[in-house]
Amino acid sequence: MQTSLDTPAVLLVGGLGTRLRSLLPSTPKPLAPVGKKSFLELLIRQLRSQGITHLVMCTGYLADQIESQFGDGRGWNVTIEYSKEPQPMGTAGAVKLARRYLENTSDFLVMNGDSFLQGDFQEMIHFHRRQNSLVTIAVVRADNASRYGTVCIDSNGRVVSFREKTVNDVPGLINAGVYVFNRAILDHIPDGHVSLEKDVFPELLNQTVCALKQSGMFIDIGTPEDYSRAQQLYDRLYTAALSKVPHCDMGAVEGQ
Repeated sequence: MQTSLDTPAVLLVGGLGTRLRSLLPSTPKPLAPVGKKSFLELLIRQLRSQGITHLVMCTGYLADQIESQFGDGRGWNVTIEYSKEPQPMGTAGAVKLARRYLENTSDFLVMNGDSFLQGDFQEMIHFHRRQNSLVTIAVVRADNASRYGTVCIDSNGRVVSFREKTVNDVPGLINAGVYVFNRAILDHIPDGHVSLEKDVFPELLNQTVCALKQSGMFIDIGTPEDYSRAQQLYDRLYTAALSKVPHCDMGAVEGQ
Protein backbone atom coordinates (compact mmCIF):
# COMPACT_ATOMS: atom_id res chain seq x y z
CA MET A 1 0.00 0.00 0.00
CA GLN A 2 1.25 3.44 -0.90
CA THR A 3 2.14 5.54 2.14
CA SER A 4 1.85 9.30 2.36
CA LEU A 5 5.65 9.57 2.25
CA ASP A 6 5.55 7.87 -1.18
CA THR A 7 3.06 10.41 -2.52
CA PRO A 8 4.54 12.54 -5.31
CA ALA A 9 3.96 16.27 -5.66
CA VAL A 10 3.11 17.91 -8.97
CA LEU A 11 4.15 21.59 -9.12
CA LEU A 12 2.42 23.83 -11.65
CA VAL A 13 5.24 26.14 -12.73
CA GLY A 14 4.50 26.77 -16.41
CA GLY A 15 2.39 29.94 -16.26
CA LEU A 16 3.19 33.06 -18.26
CA GLY A 17 3.23 35.36 -15.22
CA THR A 18 2.00 38.31 -17.26
CA ARG A 19 1.06 40.44 -14.25
CA LEU A 20 4.66 40.29 -12.96
CA ARG A 21 6.25 40.85 -16.36
CA SER A 22 7.02 44.49 -15.54
CA LEU A 23 9.16 43.33 -12.59
CA LEU A 24 10.47 40.07 -14.06
CA PRO A 25 10.64 40.56 -17.83
CA SER A 26 12.79 37.49 -18.52
CA THR A 27 12.26 35.28 -15.45
CA PRO A 28 9.54 32.66 -14.95
CA LYS A 29 7.32 33.62 -12.02
CA PRO A 30 8.27 30.61 -9.82
CA LEU A 31 11.91 31.72 -10.00
CA ALA A 32 11.06 35.17 -8.67
CA PRO A 33 13.59 35.88 -5.91
CA VAL A 34 12.22 36.13 -2.39
CA GLY A 35 15.07 37.20 -0.17
CA LYS A 36 18.14 35.27 -1.28
CA LYS A 37 16.28 32.30 -2.79
CA SER A 38 13.69 31.75 -5.47
CA PHE A 39 10.05 31.27 -4.58
CA LEU A 40 10.15 27.78 -6.09
CA GLU A 41 13.05 26.80 -3.84
CA LEU A 42 10.88 27.82 -0.90
CA LEU A 43 8.22 25.32 -2.05
CA ILE A 44 10.77 22.56 -2.62
CA ARG A 45 12.23 23.02 0.85
CA GLN A 46 8.74 22.96 2.34
CA LEU A 47 7.88 19.68 0.61
CA ARG A 48 11.19 18.12 1.62
CA SER A 49 10.68 19.15 5.24
CA GLN A 50 7.39 17.23 5.21
CA GLY A 51 8.93 14.09 3.75
CA ILE A 52 7.72 14.54 0.17
CA THR A 53 10.72 13.96 -2.08
CA HIS A 54 9.38 12.88 -5.50
CA LEU A 55 8.51 16.01 -7.45
CA VAL A 56 7.11 16.45 -10.95
CA MET A 57 7.40 19.99 -12.34
CA CYS A 58 4.92 20.96 -15.01
CA THR A 59 6.89 23.56 -16.94
CA GLY A 60 6.09 25.75 -19.91
CA TYR A 61 7.11 29.40 -20.15
CA LEU A 62 10.92 29.74 -19.86
CA ALA A 63 11.07 26.09 -18.79
CA ASP A 64 14.79 25.79 -19.45
CA GLN A 65 15.57 28.28 -16.68
CA ILE A 66 13.72 26.16 -14.12
CA GLU A 67 15.35 22.92 -15.24
CA SER A 68 18.77 24.57 -15.31
CA GLN A 69 18.42 25.80 -11.72
CA PHE A 70 17.07 22.62 -10.13
CA GLY A 71 18.21 19.78 -12.40
CA ASP A 72 17.34 16.37 -11.03
CA GLY A 73 16.85 17.78 -7.52
CA ARG A 74 19.78 16.07 -5.83
CA GLY A 75 21.06 19.39 -4.47
CA TRP A 76 17.87 19.60 -2.41
CA ASN A 77 17.69 15.90 -1.51
CA VAL A 78 14.67 15.35 -3.73
CA THR A 79 14.04 13.73 -7.11
CA ILE A 80 12.67 16.03 -9.81
CA GLU A 81 11.16 15.04 -13.15
CA TYR A 82 9.89 17.49 -15.75
CA SER A 83 6.73 17.51 -17.84
CA LYS A 84 7.06 20.32 -20.39
CA GLU A 85 4.01 21.76 -22.13
CA PRO A 86 4.43 22.16 -25.90
CA GLN A 87 2.00 25.09 -25.63
CA PRO A 88 -0.02 26.57 -22.74
CA MET A 89 -2.47 23.92 -21.56
CA GLY A 90 -3.98 25.41 -18.40
CA THR A 91 -3.63 23.99 -14.91
CA ALA A 92 -5.67 20.86 -15.61
CA GLY A 93 -4.10 20.27 -19.00
CA ALA A 94 -0.65 20.44 -17.43
CA VAL A 95 -1.62 17.86 -14.80
CA LYS A 96 -2.99 15.51 -17.44
CA LEU A 97 0.15 15.86 -19.54
CA ALA A 98 2.19 14.66 -16.53
CA ARG A 99 0.19 11.42 -16.42
CA ARG A 100 3.12 9.26 -17.49
CA TYR A 101 5.01 10.25 -14.32
CA LEU A 102 2.10 9.19 -12.10
CA GLU A 103 1.54 5.62 -13.27
CA ASN A 104 2.61 4.02 -10.00
CA THR A 105 0.71 6.20 -7.56
CA SER A 106 -2.87 6.13 -6.31
CA ASP A 107 -2.84 9.73 -5.06
CA PHE A 108 -0.69 12.77 -5.65
CA LEU A 109 -0.29 16.28 -4.30
CA VAL A 110 -0.66 19.29 -6.61
CA MET A 111 0.65 22.78 -5.82
CA ASN A 112 0.48 26.09 -7.64
CA GLY A 113 3.98 27.39 -8.21
CA ASP A 114 3.09 30.97 -7.36
CA SER A 115 1.48 30.56 -3.94
CA PHE A 116 2.63 29.42 -0.52
CA LEU A 117 0.49 27.70 2.08
CA GLN A 118 1.78 26.77 5.51
CA GLY A 119 -0.10 23.51 5.95
CA ASP A 120 0.26 19.93 7.05
CA PHE A 121 0.40 18.06 3.76
CA GLN A 122 0.65 14.63 5.38
CA GLU A 123 -2.55 15.26 7.34
CA MET A 124 -4.17 16.47 4.14
CA ILE A 125 -3.25 13.23 2.37
CA HIS A 126 -4.58 11.14 5.27
CA PHE A 127 -7.84 13.14 5.32
CA HIS A 128 -8.20 12.66 1.55
CA ARG A 129 -7.90 8.89 1.94
CA ARG A 130 -10.22 8.66 4.92
CA GLN A 131 -12.85 10.53 2.94
CA ASN A 132 -12.24 8.33 -0.12
CA SER A 133 -12.16 11.59 -2.03
CA LEU A 134 -11.49 12.16 -5.69
CA VAL A 135 -10.24 15.69 -4.96
CA THR A 136 -9.29 17.38 -1.70
CA ILE A 137 -8.75 21.15 -1.73
CA ALA A 138 -6.84 23.07 0.94
CA VAL A 139 -8.83 26.15 1.93
CA VAL A 140 -8.07 29.12 4.16
CA ARG A 141 -10.20 31.83 5.70
CA ALA A 142 -9.99 35.25 4.03
CA ASP A 143 -11.51 38.41 5.45
CA ASN A 144 -11.90 39.59 1.86
CA ALA A 145 -12.57 36.69 -0.47
CA SER A 146 -13.82 38.83 -3.36
CA ARG A 147 -10.58 38.54 -5.33
CA TYR A 148 -10.50 34.76 -5.13
CA GLY A 149 -14.05 33.45 -5.09
CA THR A 150 -15.16 31.14 -2.30
CA VAL A 151 -15.47 27.42 -1.61
CA CYS A 152 -18.66 26.38 0.18
CA ILE A 153 -18.48 23.21 2.26
CA ASP A 154 -20.85 21.22 4.47
CA SER A 155 -20.26 20.03 8.04
CA ASN A 156 -18.46 16.90 6.77
CA GLY A 157 -15.94 18.85 4.73
CA ARG A 158 -17.57 18.08 1.39
CA VAL A 159 -17.58 20.85 -1.22
CA VAL A 160 -21.14 21.77 -2.21
CA SER A 161 -20.47 24.76 -4.47
CA PHE A 162 -17.98 27.30 -5.76
CA ARG A 163 -18.86 30.98 -5.82
CA GLU A 164 -17.28 33.29 -8.35
CA LYS A 165 -15.31 36.43 -7.55
CA THR A 166 -17.42 39.41 -6.56
CA VAL A 167 -16.97 43.17 -6.35
CA ASN A 168 -18.04 43.18 -2.71
CA ASP A 169 -15.61 42.65 0.18
CA VAL A 170 -16.94 39.53 1.87
CA PRO A 171 -15.25 36.94 4.12
CA GLY A 172 -15.13 33.30 3.16
CA LEU A 173 -13.08 30.19 2.52
CA ILE A 174 -10.81 30.42 -0.50
CA ASN A 175 -8.93 27.86 -2.55
CA ALA A 176 -5.30 27.93 -1.36
CA GLY A 177 -3.86 26.26 -4.46
CA VAL A 178 -2.85 22.96 -2.83
CA TYR A 179 -4.73 19.76 -3.68
CA VAL A 180 -4.63 16.01 -3.23
CA PHE A 181 -5.91 14.11 -6.27
CA ASN A 182 -6.84 10.50 -6.70
CA ARG A 183 -5.28 9.38 -9.96
CA ALA A 184 -8.77 8.72 -11.33
CA ILE A 185 -9.19 12.48 -11.79
CA LEU A 186 -7.03 12.24 -14.90
CA ASP A 187 -9.92 10.48 -16.64
CA HIS A 188 -12.15 13.50 -15.93
CA ILE A 189 -9.85 16.07 -17.55
CA PRO A 190 -10.65 16.71 -21.22
CA ASP A 191 -7.93 17.25 -23.78
CA GLY A 192 -6.67 20.69 -24.65
CA HIS A 193 -6.36 23.89 -22.62
CA VAL A 194 -8.29 23.20 -19.41
CA SER A 195 -8.47 24.94 -16.01
CA LEU A 196 -8.79 22.97 -12.79
CA GLU A 197 -10.67 25.76 -11.05
CA LYS A 198 -13.01 26.81 -13.86
CA ASP A 199 -13.51 23.68 -15.97
CA VAL A 200 -12.85 20.59 -13.85
CA PHE A 201 -13.76 21.14 -10.19
CA PRO A 202 -17.30 22.49 -10.79
CA GLU A 203 -18.07 19.44 -12.94
CA LEU A 204 -17.02 17.01 -10.21
CA LEU A 205 -19.39 18.07 -7.42
CA ASN A 206 -21.45 14.93 -8.00
CA GLN A 207 -18.27 13.02 -7.11
CA THR A 208 -16.52 13.23 -3.72
CA VAL A 209 -14.79 16.61 -3.64
CA CYS A 210 -13.68 17.64 -0.15
CA ALA A 211 -11.97 20.62 1.43
CA LEU A 212 -9.72 20.78 4.47
CA LYS A 213 -9.31 24.08 6.33
CA GLN A 214 -5.76 25.17 7.05
CA SER A 215 -4.69 27.70 9.67
CA GLY A 216 -1.21 28.68 8.51
CA MET A 217 0.18 31.51 6.39
CA PHE A 218 -1.07 31.87 2.83
CA ILE A 219 0.28 34.24 0.23
CA ASP A 220 0.55 34.30 -3.55
CA ILE A 221 2.92 36.34 -5.68
CA GLY A 222 0.64 36.77 -8.67
CA THR A 223 0.59 40.58 -8.59
CA PRO A 224 3.33 43.18 -8.00
CA GLU A 225 1.65 44.14 -4.71
CA ASP A 226 1.61 40.58 -3.42
CA TYR A 227 5.14 39.95 -4.62
CA SER A 228 6.31 43.01 -2.70
CA ARG A 229 4.56 41.72 0.41
CA ALA A 230 6.28 38.34 0.03
CA GLN A 231 9.64 40.15 0.08
CA GLN A 232 8.69 41.85 3.32
CA LEU A 233 7.68 38.49 4.81
CA TYR A 234 10.88 36.73 3.76
CA ASP A 235 11.92 35.56 7.24
CA ARG A 236 8.42 34.42 8.20
CA LEU A 237 7.98 32.53 4.94
CA TYR A 238 11.18 30.55 5.32
CA THR A 239 10.43 29.75 8.95
CA ALA A 240 6.95 28.61 7.94
CA ALA A 241 8.33 26.49 5.09
CA LEU A 242 10.32 24.39 7.54
CA SER A 243 7.48 23.92 10.00
CA LYS A 244 3.90 22.65 10.02
CA VAL A 245 0.78 24.10 11.55
CA PRO A 246 -0.27 22.00 14.56
CA HIS A 247 -3.78 21.39 13.29
CA CYS A 248 -6.07 22.07 10.36
CA ASP A 249 -8.53 24.84 11.13
CA MET A 250 -9.67 28.24 9.94
CA GLY A 251 -6.78 30.15 8.36
CA ALA A 252 -6.23 33.68 7.12
CA VAL A 253 -4.79 35.26 4.02
CA GLU A 254 -1.61 37.10 4.86
CA GLY A 255 -1.79 40.82 4.34
CA GLN A 256 -5.57 41.21 4.48
